[in-house]
Amino acid sequence: MDFTKVTFETLPQAVSTLISKVDYLEQLFKAQAQLNTENTQWLSIDELCNYLPGKPAKATIYGKVHKREIPHKKIGKRLVFLKSDIDEWINSQGRKTITEIRLEATKSQTKKLKY
Repeated sequence: MDFTKVTFETLPQAVSTLISKVDYLEQLFKAQAQLNTENTQWLSIDELCNYLPGKPAKATIYGKVHKREIPHKKIGKRLVFLKSDIDEWINSQGRKTITEIRLEATKSQTKKLKY
């Protein structure tokens, strides 16, 4: 609807359209707020053990922290893990496909040829 030409007759439709758009924007803001809350969620080591696939033991997590294999922060003597960092780390752990390996090789060769 073109809001520059609202008349008395089209006013109810214009108001209805505006209400629909405001409702849609409100849903988007709520979804974004929830996403931001999830991205800043901190996990303790116990919570991390329950969150990770396979439910690894604390000793396994401590070993990965010691080897710096898993993203973590240390606050005082307490280890904490940012959920979004853990999700990203999990997603990066998979084996690469043949296509991904070939693409990386092609990019590497292209860089070498430029110099």
